[in-house]
Amino acid sequence: MDLDAFFVAVERKKEPKLNGLPLIVGGSSRRGVVAACSYEARKFGVHSAMPMYLAMQLCPDAKVISGDMEAYSQNSHLVTEIIADKAPAFEKSSIDEFYIDATGLDRFFGTFKWAIELQKKIMKESGLPISMALSVNKLVSKVATAEFKPSAQKQIPAGTEKDFLAPLAIDKIPMVGKQTASFLYDMGVRTVATLRDMPQQFLISAFGKNGISLWNKAQGIDDSPVVSYSEQKSISTESTFDQDTIDVKRLKSILIAMVEKVAFQLREQKKLTSCITVKIRYSNFDTETKQIHISYTSSDHVILRVVQELFDRLYNRRMLIRLVGVRLSNLVHGNQQISLFDDTEEDINLYEAMDFIKHKHGVEKLIRATTLDVNKRVRMEMNMFKGKITKNLIN
Repeated sequence: MDLDAFFVAVERKKEPKLNGLPLIVGGSSRRGVVAACSYEARKFGVHSAMPMYLAMQLCPDAKVISGDMEAYSQNSHLVTEIIADKAPAFEKSSIDEFYIDATGLDRFFGTFKWAIELQKKIMKESGLPISMALSVNKLVSKVATAEFKPSAQKQIPAGTEKDFLAPLAIDKIPMVGKQTASFLYDMGVRTVATLRDMPQQFLISAFGKNGISLWNKAQGIDDSPVVSYSEQKSISTESTFDQDTIDVKRLKSILIAMVEKVAFQLREQKKLTSCITVKIRYSNFDTETKQIHISYTSSDHVILRVVQELFDRLYNRRMLIRLVGVRLSNLVHGNQQISLFDDTEEDINLYEAMDFIKHKHGVEKLIRATTLDVNKRVRMEMNMFKGKITKNLIN
């Protein structure tokens, strides 16, 4: 189940006079980007992650609204409660997307009939439009929901998964981003049917471990379970030193490495944070923390700037330090990789490229130069993979 144009729907719920108008949610500056847009705006070619200046050229009459993550989070929670009350098992994969395991309901109600009734209940009680697709696995259900939006009510019968996926463009497959799609396009692969017929070993050679996943998806194979929903309160990391230190340059390098780690985890989980905490522990075991609330984000550069400011404010005793840590809290689900309300097109492209490399070669294979001296093993591995990474960046 996937809420239709969720950010737009919430804005229209707050302000009904926006119904029927081309509406864009996102950064209002020329360098801002589109976080979401109404179906009326999409008719002009506007889409999420598009530079705002281009969106306004395509649809000059569109109304632009800055995002309200608090309102989106509250409405997401409302829908979550409705599903939790009715579904035997469900997973909340993002702020506006849910997977439900309805196995066994055919014995009592008819699974598709039950799903339609739940869909109607959500729309009635939340005031938000939502699409639904039923199949034997998460992959096919997700693709079908997106393909038949808005207000989708679709069932892909068991055994017809390959036929359904075959004619679709490769970028309709979840997790096939711009980098992967471009790579496949250069090889002449444009449909799932063509991708499906490629040797698995070739895809492994081209995409590493992700090649196996890509091949399975082209076959309509997905055995990933519905993971019971629970709210994660925070993402954190900390490091205790073998020897207490007062080397500020080293401490800041370690904090940079920590930010890279937790921010990547945040984007992997499709979440945003609005509260950042820095922790230090002195050699006498005194522990101090400082935190600050910010606009929702999952961008390295935004989080890093705040972490460095907090550390500078926190470390004022000039004593030896034995531990530093970073925690991100006040998490909300967000299906954009970075904070599309504040970041630019260049930021988005950069993070997409960084995450593409980390997915393919491992998180430790792409780090900032300032953190190279933090871990000698990482530096050695970077040298070993330099040629491989450079080759793929060129591609």
